[in-house]
Amino acid sequence: LSPAARAIVESIGADGEVKRLAEIRVAELIAFQDEAYAKRYADVIKRVVAAEHKALPGATALSEAAARNLYKLMAYKDEFEVARLHTDPAFLAELDAQFPNGYSVKYNLAPPLLADKDPKTGHLQKKQYGAWMFKAFQRMAGLKHLRGGALDLFSKTEERRMERALIEEYIRQLDEIVGQLTHANHSAAAALAAWPDEVRGYGHVKEKNLAKARVLQAERLAAFRNPTQVVMMKRA
Repeated sequence: LSPAARAIVESIGADGEVKRLAEIRVAELIAFQDEAYAKRYADVIKRVVAAEHKALPGATALSEAAARNLYKLMAYKDEFEVARLHTDPAFLAELDAQFPNGYSVKYNLAPPLLADKDPKTGHLQKKQYGAWMFKAFQRMAGLKHLRGGALDLFSKTEERRMERALIEEYIRQLDEIVGQLTHANHSAAAALAAWPDEVRGYGHVKEKNLAKARVLQAERLAAFRNPTQVVMMKRA
């Protein structure tokens, strides 16, 4: 870890598995955006770790779920991130090692601002792009500081707005958990913190999975807010 990443991880005050998760994810979020972005992640997890330790010393299920799922939402795969991953030196080194005699690359992409829509489904259609796209990726990877700002044209799409909104919603939900966490609702809290794990895929696939995850989220939120009522319903 870089000194900056190490300092951010240490600020969480976690150890064991939670610290291991943070070490990986803080470094990734710095690469995704910057140190300030990673620090926001760490500040939220710090609150969760402190609350869990107070409510149930030694337990880490809630903190682990929060560390995994907040990262998942914050590291969404937008155009800047796709460009960064495709031009990452480690990724390129793996390709060189796998194909020592050389290789050619083609990219199957569905850029929101460029792709055509399927006339029947309305879903974006992927199109094949040649090796020139690598240079475009290099330029885009260097512009990640524009992410979410006025000059980020991609941020105006419905999917990108939804992804950023999910981050804010999840942080608010974690803060609700932190404020109401007790020994009695700890298991329900850990389950609630894990609901974003069901939000998978991209585009229309992600949208469909989010709708399913919302049902699970509502059930788990009710169980967290009213643990006694849920137990009585199960007994009945």
